[in-house]
Amino acid sequence: MRKLLFLLLSAATILTACKKYQGDATGIHPVKFQVIASYASEDLGKLLPKAKIVITFKSAKNNLIQQYITKSDGTVSLDSISPGVYDISASIKIQPAEYTALTGEKVDKEIVFNASEKSRAITIEDQQHIELKLISGSTGPWVIKQIYYAGSNTTTGASFRDQFIEIYNNSDSVLYADSLYVAEALGIQNFTSTNIYRQNNGQYDWSKSQDMPTTIDANNNYIYTRALVMIPGTGKQYPVKPGESIVLAQTALNHKAPFTGSDGKTITVRDPSLTVDLSGADFEAYYAPFLAKPLASDIDNPSVPNVDVLSYNGTDLIFDNPGRMGYVIFKNKGTVDIRKLPQYPYPTLAPPAASTDKYYQIPIDFIIDGVEVQPSSAASRVPKKLGATLDALYTYAPNGAYSSQSVIRKTEAIVNGRRILKDTNNSAEDFDYLPLAAPRAFK
Repeated sequence: MRKLLFLLLSAATILTACKKYQGDATGIHPVKFQVIASYASEDLGKLLPKAKIVITFKSAKNNLIQQYITKSDGTVSLDSISPGVYDISASIKIQPAEYTALTGEKVDKEIVFNASEKSRAITIEDQQHIELKLISGSTGPWVIKQIYYAGSNTTTGASFRDQFIEIYNNSDSVLYADSLYVAEALGIQNFTSTNIYRQNNGQYDWSKSQDMPTTIDANNNYIYTRALVMIPGTGKQYPVKPGESIVLAQTALNHKAPFTGSDGKTITVRDPSLTVDLSGADFEAYYAPFLAKPLASDIDNPSVPNVDVLSYNGTDLIFDNPGRMGYVIFKNKGTVDIRKLPQYPYPTLAPPAASTDKYYQIPIDFIIDGVEVQPSSAASRVPKKLGATLDALYTYAPNGAYSSQSVIRKTEAIVNGRRILKDTNNSAEDFDYLPLAAPRAFK
């Protein structure tokens, strides 16, 4: 009887496995999926190639990355992909000579086109597709090389005190850091707020901000900054050689060693191996002059120049430890006075009070480089703040907040001893991480 039962169960299993899939079945199985890539500009779409566009799928479940190349019509057809949630991006780099030959527009650096859709759900239905419209974003001479936003252990490390950002000369010429702006790009940090206007992607709808002009594209042509600081200088005071960088520290001290806070008390860490020495930083942010009650740890190192502070949030240049911000660098264009650029409040449903904070509106065509960071956990990630023109996807420190990890741009090539860092305007491609943040290190 037991043998007969086994045979009957085996037969039932075979029949079930061989049964043709029905559209309303609930079982998870690989499906067909198509990506259709094209250019956002119809005019450029008639001139530029659709072949060899790199399509990247990144699984939200396990961070597995799969890449494909488009055919001449801009499509990739997958016969079998597992249902799930993916970050899907498209990218193509066109060299200056080719771009000029195709469009008649003379350029002196490669043009990068990107598009992306974050958290795209692929269901068990067959024949699904996604359309990605590529937008150009040229690469610049300056790049954000390293962002140490996570900080170190709150009990045995330096908590948030040791954060820094590093900016790199990725060109073959001397650049001057004078009047280079560094900013946090503001964005919504949750999916639950109900008192604000949102776009379809979940991000703030800045077009609804009080006094926002109706004649501009407030969401796509600008970013809005929380902290905004500027490297000082007379114009050629701070030269940076090709392949070298500048480090902007929250506090330019050796965080491995004890130091005396502004209140006269000793500040120290239990485990110096978890933190970094920032006494050799090039610049530091010093907020004490603006605050009624500054942090005791915000010490002014007289041997390190302070950045000019245009706007700030909180009690120091404290980066969001979970990683829910964007970071940009830019310079002004022509005679524009950045301090006189418009500022707007959050786009709240209720009219804001007269005392409500306002945030600088920065044109994206000012921006040289942008990097978006997100939390390490897919469940904690928030709507994207930077559009595909600036950063197609994002990067993150795998162990998250207070892990001592930093995100760092990868080396793409070494030419005559000079490192050229990868810059495709897609941080998922361009960045890796360091298990322990290290100013001026390379990956």
